[in-house]
Amino acid sequence: MAEAADNQGAVPAPARRRWLRRAVVLLAGTPVLAALVYAPAPPAEAADAPVDVQLDTLAPTAPVKGDTLTISGTVVNNTREKISNAHVGLRVGPALGDRAAIDEVADRTAFRPGTDPAEIDSAYAAKIDSLPAKAGQAFTLKVPVNKLPLDKDGVYQLGVSLSGESGSRSYEQVLGIKRTFLPWQPEAASKRSHLAYAWPLISTTHLTAETGSDETQTPVFQDDKLADELKPGGRLEQMVTLGKELPITWVIDPDLLYTVDAMTKGYRVRTPDGRTVQGKNKAVAEQWLSSLEGAVQGKKVVALPFADPDIASLAHRGKDVSGTLGQLRPATDKAKQAVETVLHVPASTGFSWPVDGAIDPSIVNVATSAGAHNVLTRSDSLRETGSLGYTPSAARPIGAGSTAVVADADLSTAFEGDMLGAGNSTLAVQRFLAHSLALNLQNTGEQRSFVVAPQRMPSSSQVQTMAAALRGLQSGRWTQPTDLEAAAAAKPDPGAATQVPGAGQYPDSLRKQELPVSAFEDIRTTQNTLDHFKVILSAPDRVEIPFGNTMNREMSSTWRGRPEEAKEYREQAQRYLLGLTEKVKVIPKSDATLSGHSATIPVTVQNSLVQDVHDLVLRVKSANPTRLMFGDSGTAQQEVTVQADHSQTLKFTANATASGPVEVSAQLFTKDGVPYGKERKFTVDATEITPTVMLVIAGGVLLLVLAGIKMYASRKRVAARAAAEEDTQPSDESPDTGPQSASGSGTGETVDR
Repeated sequence: MAEAADNQGAVPAPARRRWLRRAVVLLAGTPVLAALVYAPAPPAEAADAPVDVQLDTLAPTAPVKGDTLTISGTVVNNTREKISNAHVGLRVGPALGDRAAIDEVADRTAFRPGTDPAEIDSAYAAKIDSLPAKAGQAFTLKVPVNKLPLDKDGVYQLGVSLSGESGSRSYEQVLGIKRTFLPWQPEAASKRSHLAYAWPLISTTHLTAETGSDETQTPVFQDDKLADELKPGGRLEQMVTLGKELPITWVIDPDLLYTVDAMTKGYRVRTPDGRTVQGKNKAVAEQWLSSLEGAVQGKKVVALPFADPDIASLAHRGKDVSGTLGQLRPATDKAKQAVETVLHVPASTGFSWPVDGAIDPSIVNVATSAGAHNVLTRSDSLRETGSLGYTPSAARPIGAGSTAVVADADLSTAFEGDMLGAGNSTLAVQRFLAHSLALNLQNTGEQRSFVVAPQRMPSSSQVQTMAAALRGLQSGRWTQPTDLEAAAAAKPDPGAATQVPGAGQYPDSLRKQELPVSAFEDIRTTQNTLDHFKVILSAPDRVEIPFGNTMNREMSSTWRGRPEEAKEYREQAQRYLLGLTEKVKVIPKSDATLSGHSATIPVTVQNSLVQDVHDLVLRVKSANPTRLMFGDSGTAQQEVTVQADHSQTLKFTANATASGPVEVSAQLFTKDGVPYGKERKFTVDATEITPTVMLVIAGGVLLLVLAGIKMYASRKRVAARAAAEEDTQPSDESPDTGPQSASGSGTGETVDR
């Protein structure tokens, strides 16, 4: 076999081993073998990495010359083995070429030898002698910026890695890495992008349609959860406190202002058992509203239509339900009035904001139907299809005098994740800053305007992260703040896409969350009930305003993801409205007997409302006019006006033409002939009695009465005589007694007969 080996050119074993060792040493310097020597085989997901590297802080977020970059965080050993002789090092890569490269780096998790840059000077590493299994340890890196390989303006990849030895691998290896970005623009750019940031003040629905019976109509809330958002540290409190110091455009749902303002005047809260109790957070509402009024001074305010209607749901599900689109114009009119009344600042109502900025032709048509000529969309909806090579300005003319204001998708969605952890927040801020700088570095000679439209209701931690990112831009080295109105009015890029995407491109995930057709049918039912009710009221505003606002709330975009709650809210409003209408009614009437040719039948209408009702007509109708008539026919009616909390009885003359029971109905109608309330039915037992019969009966009764009187008088006289005779003739043998007695007796007998 040795001969065979020699004949095939094989080398002796000792020599072969020496050759292999030399080859390994030589090749270890190449990226290919370096992967075999240092890397734990194929790239793994972060969750599977031996060590999890978390970055808690990075400051400054956008350094300049002379700064010291400070990075702090934690390394966590996910294995069951102790890690020793370890250190945390910083890796700075070359400037990334474009925005796509930023996203590719952000999505990468495992260490990639040859792709990930080498560590900078080990003098700036943090040593960790031992990291026990399942344990974590904090670290801090401090590096003068002039020690970093930053040679030109751009976005640089930063990698923070832990390298060390484990029990099963007694050689140094990269056990975990976390990547982020360092925007480097130490001097102000000659051309800076305009950036408009929409700062949304929107909350879910809290007010019901129910109000108190007092003069001010004390509002009733579903719960008192809004106060949690208004209190110090709450979501809405953070938005006001942080937004006050930032260059933003306030985008406000006027219903939120209306609701908080209602709290400041005193309010009640519905309890689970159906009672209402006094609200306890009046002072909290006053403080928040006062802070907001100060914060918006000197800032641009955009007022969304009242209650932030779901434009896409209206376009896809509601437009074919009669009366639905008619709700938009009043909602827009209320918006401007609410902002100016509560905050005392002017407001623009020229913007419509579909959910997630997703649009199609029907959404644009509905959005602009109520007067909003700017539709706030997003670049992942109205996409670029050409080859510009850069991101165009936000404003895009889309026809009919309307403008699509295209928010940048990467910037707008940067803070949608879980920002509670400091690590997530830090990464989100750096990625946001990286994209904003990359936008400004794109190769175009024109100054451009960009828009950020974040999630509608960011959490407290998301708000804090958004604010940190905007503070990172305040130096103004590559962006300068503008407002939404200015961005919408900016000169459009002639090469930018302006074609509104077709209906087939609307995301299915969003379509599934839309309000169903039944929701708009419920709203129409409530509107019809309201229209029918208010015409009889002396003060219709007491129901028209709260229920009009409620119907706006029923089509709010904030119901997305909460279909059952939305349905219950609609049904509750309808039940309450029907309950009010039923406070005006015909009182149930028991059966009656009508004796004689003609009689009066009373019918009572009750009004339990706190206001007068009028313009009602009460109509009674005989089911058998040939037997029982009202006037010259089987029907009679009278106009009805009833004071608040009173009843009124109306009398109808009935004429019987034949004997027997007849069913009679009593029904209220509005003046235009629409039935109002329940129809009440009762039976009238009619008996026809002629004049001759009445005379015979009357004569008979009279004779009986006279005979009775005569009999009574005769008996009284007989008794009197008998008593007198006993007194004058006590003896029974007197000769006069018999004839007198006989005569008296005989006279009496003759009269009685």
